[in-house]
Amino acid sequence: MTINIVSPLIPSYSTGLATREILILEFSSTMMCLILAGKVGSNIASEIGTMRVTEQIDAMEIMGVNSANFIVLPKIIGFILFVPVLCVLSMFFGLVGGWFIAQFTSMLTVDNYIFGIQSFFNEWYVWYGIIKTVVFAYIITSVAAFYGYYVKGGALEVGKASTNAVVASSILILLADVILTKLLLQ
Repeated sequence: MTINIVSPLIPSYSTGLATREILILEFSSTMMCLILAGKVGSNIASEIGTMRVTEQIDAMEIMGVNSANFIVLPKIIGFILFVPVLCVLSMFFGLVGGWFIAQFTSMLTVDNYIFGIQSFFNEWYVWYGIIKTVVFAYIITSVAAFYGYYVKGGALEVGKASTNAVVASSILILLADVILTKLLLQ
């Protein structure tokens, strides 16, 4: 492993630089949101779908309550507010994890790792990752809520809606990642 890192052609600080760039630009935003789409998106779709199948949403509409505002909107707002916090935590703990590797192994020195993290730093990349997570959070919750809200049938259809929500939101996240990268990193 150290043979790949120690080379006269590769600067000694490149490991810290690559770690920072990968964490900030893609891993802490896109990969985390793809995982959240699988877990949280499935959960939202099945929860709302179960409410639809058991006629709880119909009962709310009969009482005159706007069920979409009451059920969907708090999930969207809460997720949009919390996912950027997860993104920043992911960036921080990823960089700290790299420091631990440098500190407690002989792969690279702590000084080279820290220098690599600080080299060519662009603050916009952090904001770019946070902006992406806000968009991805909206995609995850709105797509999952859509699939769950319009379920018809029984438990089998709720499971299908949950699976379809995960697949659709994952594809939309990857598509939005390409579009946001084109728009924000020119």
